[in-house]
Amino acid sequence: MEIEYGQSAAVVRTVSDADTALAVGSGDLGVLGTPVLLAWLEAATIEVCGSTDEQTTVGTRIALDHVRPSAVGAEVTCRATVAEVDGRIVTFKVEATQEHHGDDVLIGRGVITRAVVDRERFLAKLDRRATDRSLREGMQSQGQ
Repeated sequence: MEIEYGQSAAVVRTVSDADTALAVGSGDLGVLGTPVLLAWLEAATIEVCGSTDEQTTVGTRIALDHVRPSAVGAEVTCRATVAEVDGRIVTFKVEATQEHHGDDVLIGRGVITRAVVDRERFLAKLDRRATDRSLREGMQSQGQ
């Protein structure tokens, strides 16, 4: 995977009833929920990174300010720009805007960090951890 400083991508989404804070359980208002905004911003980072059969990226850190509400029907543009590449760690500057009376208005901004991983190795570690946990739980129940 070739990821370089300054690369960027954008995704555009329209807020639906399913995207509201009320629908996703992060509040009780019918406006864009912060967890959904975060998922859309992560989608923009994934657009930058791409993936291969051998490698992909996983999220490792998120800092997000959700600064303005967005109503159902609003079109939101989420942009991610590579701010730093340190080995397999990629840090993105992210922002979300929506048009309001002809102007792009900032609704969210932050930093998302992703790590480039080998798919097979990553999943193998996950499988080993699940097996280890299962074995530990089995031993504990036998000893009681």
